[in-house]
Amino acid sequence: MKIKEIRVYKKDLALTRPYTVAYQTFTKAVNAFLEIELENGIIGIGAAAEGSFVIGETMEDTLNNLGSEEIRTWIGRDIRHYRSLIEESNRLYPQYPATRAAADIALHDTFCKFLNISVVDFYGRKHIALPTSITIGIGEISDILSEAREYKSRGFKILKIKTGLNVDRDIEGCTKLREEFGDFFKIRVDANQGYNADEMIKFIKGTVDLGLELVEQPFPVGQESQMKKLPAHIRKKIACDESLKNAKSAFQLAAGPTPCGIFNIKLMKCGGIVDAMKIATIAHTSGIDLFWGCFDESKVSISAALHAAYACKRTKYLDLDGSFDLAEDIVTGGFRLKEGMMHIIKGPGFGFKKI
Repeated sequence: MKIKEIRVYKKDLALTRPYTVAYQTFTKAVNAFLEIELENGIIGIGAAAEGSFVIGETMEDTLNNLGSEEIRTWIGRDIRHYRSLIEESNRLYPQYPATRAAADIALHDTFCKFLNISVVDFYGRKHIALPTSITIGIGEISDILSEAREYKSRGFKILKIKTGLNVDRDIEGCTKLREEFGDFFKIRVDANQGYNADEMIKFIKGTVDLGLELVEQPFPVGQESQMKKLPAHIRKKIACDESLKNAKSAFQLAAGPTPCGIFNIKLMKCGGIVDAMKIATIAHTSGIDLFWGCFDESKVSISAALHAAYACKRTKYLDLDGSFDLAEDIVTGGFRLKEGMMHIIKGPGFGFKKI
């Protein structure tokens, strides 16, 4: 079955609430979309989120790449050769992971719709449902506690707290959460490269009795050797995020002594499902757990990440809340959220439908 048409467009998806991390405040989610239409009318959709602060690719880059003549040459090609098209995309845009992710997601969605099978079943499902964390940005402690109360009422049982601007405030915030909620929540911390070695040690000592589940990317990229100096039981609970970009960096991080016990995979960071599976294979052989994350993204790419996550045996953690605070989207479906658990909606491709 041949590709009939390709469409590319951008949408600024409003957030229901702004949030702050260690380096920026966000008020909207900027996404690029790629639609691939087959001769029989099947339409697959891919998406790319703006994440230049992490991946160095701007939305202008993404739109220019997806709208290029090279991508337009896919018109008339057979969708059964989807892997060859993904490889072409990877060769064309090696420095543009969001571009490659959008192409990879759209091709997977189109191909599996053509086969009338879900992507997770195409790869082989390993998980039925897992809980996701929901993120609380940097803010006043009173606001953090207020958001936590709201999320408790909505059934979430795992919080991911953004930190990295003030280590004393970070310790206080985690402590106050435990004081008010006891063990109701599992607490994850994402420092977004905000700590130096002394601050990390101070944070660990200050939260040692709080039972934190993990700490995500405490040190800046390039300082992985500093993480290797931490005790093994601490490194086991560290998730590498910005340091983990692709299979090459996964090999480097997996070489002992590894600075982390967890790999945070983001499709926008690694370039899509095919490359995510390469990272997952390295993690599997190295005994490293998988933690699937996201930016502010449409249900299109969140659903894609969920399918990939549930097809990997080493998947242990989800942080796929990137569409929860969207005031609008271009699709419905994809997944169902119940009591903080993410369930894939049955259907071909990624199970979503365009609104």
